[in-house]
This record gives sequence, structure tokens and C-alpha cells, in this order.
Amino acid sequence: MNNAISDFQFRRVAIVGLGLLGGSLGLALKKAGFAGRIVGYARRAETRDQALRAGAIDEGFADVTGAVQGADLVILATPVAVILDQLPSLQPHLLPRALITDVGSTKRRICKLAAELYAEAPLFLGGHPMAGKERSGLENADARLFKNARYVLTPIKPEHLNDARVQAFRSLVTAIGARPLATDPATHDLAVAYLSHLPQLLSSGLASMVEEKHTNEGLTLEVAASGFRDVTRLADSPYSIWRDICLTNTENIQMALDALIQKLESIKLHLSDRELENEFLAAHRLRDKLRGPAG
Repeated sequence: MNNAISDFQFRRVAIVGLGLLGGSLGLALKKAGFAGRIVGYARRAETRDQALRAGAIDEGFADVTGAVQGADLVILATPVAVILDQLPSLQPHLLPRALITDVGSTKRRICKLAAELYAEAPLFLGGHPMAGKERSGLENADARLFKNARYVLTPIKPEHLNDARVQAFRSLVTAIGARPLATDPATHDLAVAYLSHLPQLLSSGLASMVEEKHTNEGLTLEVAASGFRDVTRLADSPYSIWRDICLTNTENIQMALDALIQKLESIKLHLSDRELENEFLAAHRLRDKLRGPAG
């Protein structure tokens, strides 16, 4: 067994939602050497069977309450709106010693509701692995999905980071190859509006605009090269996931869109003068920061 989790306290993990993230978490746990039992809930029998065949879970449940009963770690890997519905409905079925966490892409509303239901026993810890693919679904699950990815933790209270259950979960995050980062829900939601949600909407908006130009005005697509394909890669992401994100982080996303529109207006204004070079230089500085010291 992997030494990183040889003394891991959780013995039964329930993954609620067996899509890309839920399936990948199950696979990553198995790959890391987790010796406990992993059970999963999915509404569709085909998904449960597929997860069993892939080795992501040890047992599948058609009833979500049956899946979480007896689990000392419950991971909600469903869309944000579903998580908000599940938090109150699951509370009576959880062990008092359990830790319940989620993988939702926005945190303020989830943590606000959880603070009313999961103050201590059971305890809630907000979570958001900054990992994914443009295509969702269990068929795209990968045990390596979290390798070197940031895994944001948003506790209801800062002192919860000292709780043994939270510390054990941090160790688990590290064991699957991710890098835990603790912050508060508001800081998280503001940051991801610029660094995750805005890139998605930019990619989808650009692809949608070009599709309209192609359909209505005959714009040729044959000259599309790797640059355009790279920028529009995120446009493959399903609306079903992003609907809830936009609904639960509206103000921050609107602010980010306003900032981008202002930036594009500035670029438009300076297309024919040297001021445009400053935009490229600022962009280069950011890229250097993202690459880090090693380049």
C-alpha cells in the first residue's frame, strides 16, 4: 500500500455522482492504494455498471441514501444545483463522525447552506479540484486527472482545517497527486470567475460567433489552424454543467466580462499604434508567472 495513505482513517467512501470527476476520484483512490470500500451512486444502471467494470467503485447504489449510509467520507460529485438539493436531504442519513465534501465549481452558496446543516457532526468541507476535461462523462474518467492539479478547499470556518477529518482528507488529496489549497468561498468564486468561467464563456462565445458567420455569411473554416482550435477547445464543454455555474456566480462573472469587454475595447482602439505592444508585454509577463521558475 502507498505509505501516503497507509494510516488513512476513512474506511468507507461514498461518491455521489459518477461522471468525469466522480469516476476519476474513484479511480484515483484505487490507484493510490486506498484499501477501504468505495461505493457510488448514479441514477442510471448503465453508469453504475460501467463504474464497476472500470474499477472506480466496489458497489453501486440506485438509492443515494443507501449509498451514503455508513460512509465516513461522502463526496458530492454532481452539478452545483444538485449539490444544493442534496445537502439537506442527505443530512439525516449521515454518520455524525462523517466528513461530507463536494467538487462544485462555485462555493459561496454551497458553503452558506452547508454552514446551516453541517457545523460539526457531520462536518462539511467545500472542495473544488481544478481539473477536468472539455468532455464530461464517466467514459472520460482518468485516475491521473488530478496529477499536479490544485484542489481548492473552502472550510465553513478556518478552524475546521485543524479537524482530524479535514486533515485526513488533505492527505487523501495529496495521495491522488493533487495540491491542496485552502481559501474562503468568496475569494474562490472571484478568482474562478476570471480564471475558469471567463475562459469558458470566451471560448464558447468565439465558437458561437464564428459558427454564425460561417452559416449566415459563408465564412470559410478551412483556414482554421491550431491557434483557433486551441482557443475554442473549451467550447466542447456541455451547457448542462455551466448553467449552474453561471447562476451561482453571476455577479463575479458579469464583472469579469465587463473587464474583458473594456480590455477588448482598448485593444480595438490601439490596433494601429504602438500602445498595442503593452498588451502583448503584459500578457507575456502573466504567461511567465504561470510557467513558474522552471519555465
